[in-house]
Amino acid sequence: MVKRSAGLLIYRRDDSDTKVLLVHPGGPFWAKKDDGAWSIPKGLVGEDEDELTAAQRETEEELGVKVDGPFARLGDYRQPGGKVVTAWSVEARIDIDVATIRSNSFTMEWPPKSGSLKEFPEVDRAGWFTLPEAAIKILVGQRPMLSDFAKLQDAG
Repeated sequence: MVKRSAGLLIYRRDDSDTKVLLVHPGGPFWAKKDDGAWSIPKGLVGEDEDELTAAQRETEEELGVKVDGPFARLGDYRQPGGKVVTAWSVEARIDIDVATIRSNSFTMEWPPKSGSLKEFPEVDRAGWFTLPEAAIKILVGQRPMLSDFAKLQDAG
């Protein structure tokens, strides 16, 4: 069975440009990675859970803020590991201060084979990026989301 995730590509417009919000994964494996490591807020879809509902839930868990629509479906994106991410774009109707995000956390054994459990934030930081900046920061498997978003913006 293919793992499914759902997420939101949140954007805002200012006088000069459109910016998208990306999150950086927390934990020791990502601590020293930057370019090609960021993601849209997303997470696994629960069994019998609506994908858009999952995307909204995951975004609230990773940012600590609730984002309301309208939502525009961008598509399904197969990741290099086989997981499929369903994404929607949504304009931020509230000011999301990336310096004050509050992410949920996860627990893992760290260092490996130490027997010691440590807690890490699922997201350790967030940022607003122009589309060219985001194309450098975002995971390779999510880059097509940015292209589809740009096409949607051009058409609208």
